[in-house]
Amino acid sequence: MNVHTGIRIGTMIQSTAGKAAENIAAIADLGFESFEPFFWQTTNGQDLAELGKRCREAIGERDITISTIGMFGNPLEDQEMDRQTLQGWKDCIDNAHHFGADCVAGFTGRIRNKPLPESLPQYKKVFSELAKRAADKGVRIAFENCAMDGNWQTGDWNIAHNPDAWELIFNETPDDNIGLEWEPCHQMVYLIDPLPQIRKWAHKFFHIHGKDATIRWEVIREHGIFGKEPFVFMRTPGFGDSNWTDIISELRLAGWSGSIDIEGWHDPVYRDELEMTGQIHGLNHLKAARGGTYVPA
Repeated sequence: MNVHTGIRIGTMIQSTAGKAAENIAAIADLGFESFEPFFWQTTNGQDLAELGKRCREAIGERDITISTIGMFGNPLEDQEMDRQTLQGWKDCIDNAHHFGADCVAGFTGRIRNKPLPESLPQYKKVFSELAKRAADKGVRIAFENCAMDGNWQTGDWNIAHNPDAWELIFNETPDDNIGLEWEPCHQMVYLIDPLPQIRKWAHKFFHIHGKDATIRWEVIREHGIFGKEPFVFMRTPGFGDSNWTDIISELRLAGWSGSIDIEGWHDPVYRDELEMTGQIHGLNHLKAARGGTYVPA
């Protein structure tokens, strides 16, 4: 059995600048058990086979895995960067095995500034093809549940941010290898309780991001959610409102296994020179929530 009966705790690794392997090497001895290299909108023409090889070499003999690589952008429209994002999806799917990964994650994309259902025909066209391409290579596709400041009526990036939308997209693409890259934060940002989602949707969670949120209920009661005062902050695990012990317990009860990779660079306090301090705290917090040190029965 893998680390702690199949649940690993790791972090995301920025790859767009071609420094994924170097970034892995810099923190590989800090206790992370998995990494998710990711690209923002474009791979910039990188040789992903070579990059995957260098990432695995950076890990060396350590008990660290790469289960998922990320490709975040809008592959549904036809601007130059959108075309690069779509090509990035194809390249990541084709080369996931060089990283040792079996999952590629990102946004669905969106027809910009249109109500969410208007994106469904183009979503179906693009991701039906990508799902077949991925299935042929033993790869799964996972959509992060981030709205990127969009909503049901308008947005620029992603339609997979709401359980009502999940119903729609999984109806359009019922492929077994299409699922979610889930995290509680993006539900809490919209005041959705994440725990019941695990009981209903865990079978579609292919990968999980370790990110949390702090909801400022006193601001909501005084100013509402559309005022000038921020009512929620995205947080590194251990600094927000989520009960990760409950989350991981629900995941275990659902039979889930995989990697929970911390998504950093969002915490309003533990950032910049405190970024890695916060991430290591999050790493240890999630390991404790997982049950602490594994003791064979």
